[in-house]
Amino acid sequence: MGLVELFLIAVGLSMDAFAVSVCKGLGMRRMNMGQAVVISLFFGVFQALMPLVGWFVGAQFAHFVTSYAHFIAFALLAFVGGKMLWDAFHEDSDEDQPSDSKLDIGELFMLAIATSIDALAVGVSFAFLDVAIAPSVTMIGVTTFVLSMAGVFIGHQFGSRWEKPATIAGGIVLILIGFKILLGL
Repeated sequence: MGLVELFLIAVGLSMDAFAVSVCKGLGMRRMNMGQAVVISLFFGVFQALMPLVGWFVGAQFAHFVTSYAHFIAFALLAFVGGKMLWDAFHEDSDEDQPSDSKLDIGELFMLAIATSIDALAVGVSFAFLDVAIAPSVTMIGVTTFVLSMAGVFIGHQFGSRWEKPATIAGGIVLILIGFKILLGL
């Protein structure tokens, strides 16, 4: 897997965290750089850890399914991308707006897990495709951190109009990369 594909996967996986970061930024009456960094670190670290966990799990079973690896990778990426598209078009309009008060670490922990579950599946596909995991998780974590910081700032400045398009773009990118892997391009 090339650097471009890896970067596109990192961006695609980051879109959920970006969308949540936009929402967090919406709730800030004034920009709080410390909270923006904490939010971005949570999302970046979890987004990097989950594919690592998936890779370790997938590596245990890779020798059983090497002839099916492209199909499995496609299925996982298409599922994750499809889920992102589904979520984008079936979102709750009653979501609570985050408050400008102290950051709730427990809530942030749950949000970080929820936005990185799809990265676990990608990590499994990385094991099947024999992708170098260290540069992959580093790129995913750094990309998520940067996009989460941007999300907080965008949310604070411009409102929530970018949340849905970002999730849609991320879903489409993951599905397209799945097709590329399936076709062996």
